[in-house]
Amino acid sequence: MKRTLPLLLISAALALPAIGQTQKPSSSFGISFSGYVKTDIFYDSRQTVDIREGHFLLYPKGPLDDPDGRDINRRAGLNILSIQTRLIGRITGPDALGAKTSAYVEGEFFGVSDADTNGFRLRHAYLKLNWTSSELLIGQYWHPMFIVEDYPDVVSFNTGAPFQPFNRSPQIRYTRTFGGLSLTGTFLAQRDFASIGPNGVSSSYLRNAALPELNFRLQYAWKSQAAGSEGLAGAAVDYLKLAPRLMTETGYATDEKVGGLTAMAYFKERWPGWTFKAEGVYGQNLCHLTMLGGYAVDAIADPIRKAWEYTPLDTMSFWAEAQTNGTRWQTGIFAGYSKNLGARREIVGANFTRGFNIAQLFRVSPRLLYNVGKLRLAGELELTGAAYGTPDAFGKVRGASYVTNARLLLAAYYFF
Repeated sequence: MKRTLPLLLISAALALPAIGQTQKPSSSFGISFSGYVKTDIFYDSRQTVDIREGHFLLYPKGPLDDPDGRDINRRAGLNILSIQTRLIGRITGPDALGAKTSAYVEGEFFGVSDADTNGFRLRHAYLKLNWTSSELLIGQYWHPMFIVEDYPDVVSFNTGAPFQPFNRSPQIRYTRTFGGLSLTGTFLAQRDFASIGPNGVSSSYLRNAALPELNFRLQYAWKSQAAGSEGLAGAAVDYLKLAPRLMTETGYATDEKVGGLTAMAYFKERWPGWTFKAEGVYGQNLCHLTMLGGYAVDAIADPIRKAWEYTPLDTMSFWAEAQTNGTRWQTGIFAGYSKNLGARREIVGANFTRGFNIAQLFRVSPRLLYNVGKLRLAGELELTGAAYGTPDAFGKVRGASYVTNARLLLAAYYFF
């Protein structure tokens, strides 16, 4: 299967132009390929919580003392990986339903799990219908909480996670524009980025809730001729409902559910010489967005049937970034902060969360990029701190103290 997907893309490159020309002779119909080859070289001063052999860094691991009182996780690591190498296919075809049609397929060698590192996986696969003032997208794409026009341009593959939402999901998204104003509504399922629950990470909790994740977003974009600048600002609200179990531990059917409501706001301004970005998120049950949070059992509704009730954990996060816009040399700095706010009701049972014993996180990462032709060389120092402690009855972490990891990352890209 790993070899089949790239071959299918190459076959489509040969077949689609002929199909397009059959319906309407045009050299613009077909598929065009692009992408890049990338290698990351990174050194960590401490053991980390990460994905794919350290490639996708989240935060440093907490203290783990041996019998002599030495912290086992206070150990450096080094790795070199090329698994972010990417292949993109952009497909165009004839109009349909009065709209311009297009499709997009993107994959990489990141795999779908740590055991599948180097495996070819699907990142994006969607079709779009574009009318004069509206757009319909159907397929797998960035979660609407990941703002494509306003995300951190860090060198690290984590793209600012866990301080900003990071998620790709199957979805149906409709956008309506009114000049610089746009309104977007999205229905989402889960695939690679799923929620956590009694059976581990799985899309089944959302599927069994029989309600898609719902997201509504408002965005305004502008340009200033006098200042030579352009920018955008927006806000979004998201609702997620999960059904963690169909059956209790004593074998009884259950319809228990847990909801989560999230809000975000963001801003970006680009001037001729530099760009500033910022974003804030306040929400519940954010684990599927690669952020801190989740939910926990707050009541045993029926002690005989062992039916549970749940409470979501609240998380606050924000980040800001400034960077220069040079053609050859670029520099920038990213700063992020996230806090575990705990639950609103007392926790009496299991928790299904990311970072349950973390009070807060911070990150500061300066970077430097050099571009020449299709080649890019980049370096970044990523300092991430995690404050570990003991959760109380409401999931608020007490007595926390920081551990930090310094990652030195060097990357080489070749675009095609």
